[in-house]
Amino acid sequence: MSNATATTAVPQVNNYDPQAIKPLDDYVHLSEAELYDRIQEAKRKLGDRVVILGHHYQRDDVICHADFTGDSFNLARQAQTRPNADYIVFAGVHFMAESADILSAPHQKVILPDLGAGCSMADMASIEQVESAWEQLQELGIANIMPITYMNSAASLKAFCGRNGGAVCTSSNAVKLFEWALGEADKLFFFPDEHLGRNTGVKHGISLDKMVVWDPRLDLGGNTAEELREAKVILWKGFCSVHGRFLPRHVDERRAEYPGIKVLVHPECRYEVVQKADLNGSTEYIIRVLSEAPAGSQWAVGTELNLVNRMTKLHKDKFVTLLSPDLCMCATMFRIAPENLLWSLENLIDGHVVNHITVDEDTAHWARVALDRMLANRGQG
Repeated sequence: MSNATATTAVPQVNNYDPQAIKPLDDYVHLSEAELYDRIQEAKRKLGDRVVILGHHYQRDDVICHADFTGDSFNLARQAQTRPNADYIVFAGVHFMAESADILSAPHQKVILPDLGAGCSMADMASIEQVESAWEQLQELGIANIMPITYMNSAASLKAFCGRNGGAVCTSSNAVKLFEWALGEADKLFFFPDEHLGRNTGVKHGISLDKMVVWDPRLDLGGNTAEELREAKVILWKGFCSVHGRFLPRHVDERRAEYPGIKVLVHPECRYEVVQKADLNGSTEYIIRVLSEAPAGSQWAVGTELNLVNRMTKLHKDKFVTLLSPDLCMCATMFRIAPENLLWSLENLIDGHVVNHITVDEDTAHWARVALDRMLANRGQG
């Protein structure tokens, strides 16, 4: 999946005269108060015809307008509880909007307020690269292998797994999916996040020497044929641009600064960071741990800045800080601003659907097959 042109340049419009679209430039000079009030008024006018989904990593001035907050897959499923909604506005990134379209009813239209809101990790594995790698593995005689894609991937990769007997996983259920998959196949081909794959493999009891990394720029992914045949898990060379920045020294520095502090990180972090941490788990797990932690406890959290800041404000009886003070928010998620959200909503009021995200029927079918295998075998989390 590649990042599309930002809506500030070329809005994508479906079946309408572009001249009739309200230009985004009309919104960029509005004050915060004006933006807030007009978004709320737009929601009131649209009523139950629209549902707004806000990912946990979204900025506060956008997520405050969301009807549902959560991680990508659970948000897509939450939208299913609003069958009367004609429009699903997803304050997240492109692959999340794709998942919402895959799971939505035929009459519903999914809207991404800014087409530039992509995902660097998802972009690290294209369908062409994965298909080429798969062919090379087949040519080596590696047949009893199952493809597993992380939820943070393009719809085309989910469909690839569906067609080839594989499934999707989330960071919540990755260990359970590994258990199921390795009961069905000799080895796994996991993409696009090598860190989540490695950390999950270790939790499952797979030694590091039985996991190799596939670099799509190199023949055989940079491995020998023997290494690939001996591997239990083949990991794609991809990573989250936020979680991948946390380093082992950040854990050491925080512990030196705050003796006794607990370190809680996302499994998209590097293996060395996860090993040094006290706890690791999905975004929902992180939120739950902090919510249930005793008053007065101290936490250094290795995940996206907006979420950590939100947890800091929410749990004032505890000390919650970012694992590394010099890391930033998810830059592509941050592209969706109140201006984009209001632009989308007010155009809907005028009958204009902008930035409509669609997944073709065949891709959607096979992606649902992969998602259904995940749910059938190990649930949603």
